[in-house]
Amino acid sequence: MPGVLRLMLTLCLLSLFVVSMALAESDSAVSSAGPPKAKTAPVTDNLHGHQITDPYRWLENGDSPETQQFVRDELAYTRSILDKLPGRDQLHKRLTELMSVGTIGTPQLGGPYYFYTRREGMQNQPVLLVREGLHGKDRVLVDPNQMSADGTAAMDWWYPSEDGKFVAYGISNSGSEQSVLHVVESATGKVFPDTIDRTRFGSVAWKKDNSGFYYDRNPRKGDVPAGEEFYHVKVFYHALGSDPVNDKLVFGDGLGAQEIPGVQLADDDGRWLLIKVFVTYLKSELYLQDLQAGTPPVKITNDEEALYDGEIFRGKIYITSNEGAPRFREFVAEVAHPQRENWKEIIPQSDAVLLNTSVVGEKLIAMYEHNASSELKLFELSGNPIAQVPLPTIGSVAGLGGKWDRKELFFGFQSFTVPPSIYRVDLTTHRSELWDKVNAPIDAAAYEVKQVWFTSKDGTKVPMFVFHKKGLALDGKNPTLLTGYGGFNVSMTPAFVPDRYVWLEHGGVFAVANLRGGAEFGEEWHRAGMLGNKQNVFDDFIAAGEYLIAQKYTDKDHLAARGGSNGGLLMGAMMTQRPDLFHAIVCQVPLLDMLRYQNFLIAKLWVPEYGSADDPKQFDWLYAYSPYHHVKAGMEYPAILFMTADSDSRVDPMHAKKMAALMQAEAANGQSRERPILLRIEPKAGHGVGKPVSKQIEELTDIYSFLSWQLGSGSE
Repeated sequence: MPGVLRLMLTLCLLSLFVVSMALAESDSAVSSAGPPKAKTAPVTDNLHGHQITDPYRWLENGDSPETQQFVRDELAYTRSILDKLPGRDQLHKRLTELMSVGTIGTPQLGGPYYFYTRREGMQNQPVLLVREGLHGKDRVLVDPNQMSADGTAAMDWWYPSEDGKFVAYGISNSGSEQSVLHVVESATGKVFPDTIDRTRFGSVAWKKDNSGFYYDRNPRKGDVPAGEEFYHVKVFYHALGSDPVNDKLVFGDGLGAQEIPGVQLADDDGRWLLIKVFVTYLKSELYLQDLQAGTPPVKITNDEEALYDGEIFRGKIYITSNEGAPRFREFVAEVAHPQRENWKEIIPQSDAVLLNTSVVGEKLIAMYEHNASSELKLFELSGNPIAQVPLPTIGSVAGLGGKWDRKELFFGFQSFTVPPSIYRVDLTTHRSELWDKVNAPIDAAAYEVKQVWFTSKDGTKVPMFVFHKKGLALDGKNPTLLTGYGGFNVSMTPAFVPDRYVWLEHGGVFAVANLRGGAEFGEEWHRAGMLGNKQNVFDDFIAAGEYLIAQKYTDKDHLAARGGSNGGLLMGAMMTQRPDLFHAIVCQVPLLDMLRYQNFLIAKLWVPEYGSADDPKQFDWLYAYSPYHHVKAGMEYPAILFMTADSDSRVDPMHAKKMAALMQAEAANGQSRERPILLRIEPKAGHGVGKPVSKQIEELTDIYSFLSWQLGSGSE
């Protein structure tokens, strides 16, 4: 622990040094009256008959000295406000306690070994542990915390071999998610020299004899047009101990640039290679290869716009799909005759959404979602129901672990008041018991969670979780933080997020809206919030805010919103469509310029979800709500904290930079220090995955001190 404390002190001192250097190097001193003034250099495009002028196009070049100077000036201005806010020390202390709760992952099995991840105390990153035997002693197998002094090296994914002898894992730096594959021996901890870069999407399937594995990989720079390195993913085979340069191409020629394959081998005999190809967020495809015969992979799905996933066991392939069933159903087919006409339905669609299935203990384990909460059910391989696995309370199952030949199943569970916990199910008795958990310094009994339903603009009923201290007075004055996502088939189910308690402990209300665009009610719910229906997402969120006010939880002076990524786009829409509804908004790693988003990083993958301004019809949808194009001069906006990171390899930081510059120049409160518009850019961090705990605590201290200041939560 003393070494950790010294590291934390070093990081804090380094942070102060960086801030002081930024202040010293700034060419233009930060005025006490307002933010630094960004230059304008208008660029006008003609898009489908519309003249679109962009005054801050120059900020899209993150490497230019001018942009870097803009970032330094904005950082100095932001710190000049946030660092002086009352209650920061108390918030930082409590957040440090809460974030020390740690995490625990669901065990995965391989031979005699149990593998799982755990983060404890002030460790920046989770550690991969291995245990030999159910009651054996844990050993550290991979510790990313030892790979960088500042905690920014992260383990993105890991895959044990069938017998557990080896584990392949991916490491990336600074939140970039640009994984490098490594191999470690479980018994000794020996790391093999095999190192494979460009393995961002992290899919690995070990051969049964451990002689090698199948994996997916991005192209080298120069092998594809500039900017296309994020795409063109293909499947290769690597023989353990060989030079990856000579790895054999297995699959990928002929795929679209944005199509992403993933691999899986038959659990029992390893003869069949199953390749799942992501085409869009609406469509995937399955290919099957007989490795014994050496024949090429064969496509086994039709060209339906539907999602498919599968698993092979004892000569049969079990397929989960929403083809003809928006809440998904289960099929089975013989691997010798896998064509679509030979599929047989074994688990029909129900009123709950079937998320996935897995063969464990020669049974099918099905994970469902019903009204935004998890359900876990057991079926015979024929599809006949066996039992429902009881869960501790309303909450979320986070990961399954088991093998086809083992009589035990592990599942992770958490809820708003239940910290991450791991349960073990005896598949002979169907009884479950707590296997391990993390301990949290909170009194769960002091809080209550309600699921409420509100009506959106078009009459659609939408659910929302509302979380607060018991005995809360509904006087319309409670500081309330509303969040949502609404896209990409992502469900906002109950989760234990430790930092929320710093808000709740001081009388705050936390609300999670299950907006259209997510997966809470199946594919129809998703499609109702994408492409030309995206406005439904924004209408849902507005209705959620209005409901909280109407039910006397809060009022417009005490209501704030927070969201990131696609949820950051949601925040951009809230500030431009309903600036009167929210007093403060935290907008993290956002998409905001929806006419140009597709030109940066991996954003072409999202065109099927949002559309592209290159298409005249889709341009109309995007231009109707693109936040960057709806900032009005002289309009009073909420206090806004834009947050982004310089190593984000998903959403380009240019969105937050351009929007902050525009709003600071145009908004009525753009120059205000009392209701400010701030930009915070985190160095050596990415979209959020792999962010070290030390950086998370600093970021959260800024978020909650900003919100407490603006809403008066009493945290000081």
